[in-house]
Amino acid sequence: MNAIEARGVAVRYGPVLALDDVTLTVAPGRICGLLGMNGSGKSTLFKALLELVRPDRGEIRLLGTGSRRARRSGAVAYVPQAEAIDPDFPVTVADVVLMGRYGRMGPTRRARRADTEAVHAALDRVGLADLAGRSIGALSGGQRKRAFAARALAQDAALLLLDEPFAGVDASSAAVLVELLRELAAEGRTAVISTHDLAGVPALCDEAVLLQRRVIAHGPLDEVLTPEALARAFGLADQEAR
Repeated sequence: MNAIEARGVAVRYGPVLALDDVTLTVAPGRICGLLGMNGSGKSTLFKALLELVRPDRGEIRLLGTGSRRARRSGAVAYVPQAEAIDPDFPVTVADVVLMGRYGRMGPTRRARRADTEAVHAALDRVGLADLAGRSIGALSGGQRKRAFAARALAQDAALLLLDEPFAGVDASSAAVLVELLRELAAEGRTAVISTHDLAGVPALCDEAVLLQRRVIAHGPLDEVLTPEALARAFGLADQEAR
């Protein structure tokens, strides 16, 4: 059972073709880097996988089932590039992480012992246990990213989709996230990570996808991160042709 199967996926925003015939498969226990320039369709692909946008055509399956069913079961966790945080809103770091347990708590949203234990364990893994009672708005950008990663951990998801998790993150937080993701892959979980940091990809990812509305290349890093493929994905080939 593959973690992700996308076949012939196309998404339009009015007259703009954001994704065109995207086909890719990601196996369980892999960390896959999603690479491409701004406007290449990375965020749109995440939204299509999560059914936050409806593809105009194509088929998507996550963890062997439809994406909506996988998401509703809690098997898929999404860490967006940025989340609006009101610094005056009285929600703690632990409260944010507990949101990852909502799918398991029933309609009353009443936390049980297993839920609070999962929250504490997740915060410990991202190095924020001592900040559990602090307002989420008081954290640094890197700490917030770690808190949102802890929310995905508490959810106990098999598939994690992370949109630019290292953007604006300090070196300490980045190191924590890299170590965490490698541990999760060793446990059999799958992560797809959108990133602009090409230099950091070899230390983190098992494979990569180069996206430019279509899949330019997908596979092991030594087959994908070639000068020719990178030039196509980042528009350098067109510039050189001129």
